[in-house]
Amino acid sequence: MQLGKLEKLVLHYLWQHGTADVKRVFAHFEKIRGGSLNTYQSTLDRLYKKGLLSRVKEGHAFQYSAKVERHELIGQIIKSVTSDFVAEDDSSLVAAFSSMSKDFNEDQLNKLEALIEEQRQKLKQGNS
Repeated sequence: MQLGKLEKLVLHYLWQHGTADVKRVFAHFEKIRGGSLNTYQSTLDRLYKKGLLSRVKEGHAFQYSAKVERHELIGQIIKSVTSDFVAEDDSSLVAAFSSMSKDFNEDQLNKLEALIEEQRQKLKQGNS
């Protein structure tokens, strides 16, 4: 999945602010980035069609909110990129994460270890 710069900015905005209509999103970015209301409407619509936003009609406007958490999107992007390079039985993805972890601090390594343990427990419960 590819995201444009404005799409990423809008996602970050919605992760921070929760729900917003196009006018609120536009008002936020107009001062710092410019663009037209139509540009932001198109961006929100594209993100909705990509399955990254949900929307509810309130009055005459849609209220948009992020449908996926930040970590879920990062996971989807990593999976999308790596699927072209990694075979199912290939351990290069694990090696890539190991290589990336050299830049992690102690706290990040502890969180990663806890997440790995959580996944192990889920696998054990699924196999029981």
